[in-house]
Amino acid sequence: MSVSDSDIPVKEIGEMLDMVSEKLPRLVKELYHTLYSQEGAEQMSKAVGTFYKNLMDAGMDSQDALRLTQEYMKTLKSLTSQFKDA
Repeated sequence: MSVSDSDIPVKEIGEMLDMVSEKLPRLVKELYHTLYSQEGAEQMSKAVGTFYKNLMDAGMDSQDALRLTQEYMKTLKSLTSQFKDA
């Protein structure tokens, strides 16, 4: 099955790429600020604390809750380092 030039929405693709190139840098900048600002650190620490507390409230053993919380923090760190390098 071949695709002809008339089957490719070139105009729409171009418009979409223009929108992405306009909005993506702003999004990355805002995300970076959220992750690496004092407010971002406060939010992340609250998220980690809430994660641990919820595990404990659900009746999980403290060692297992700590291990899962450490894994959660590693995941957050991995995500933030990806944005830092971008």
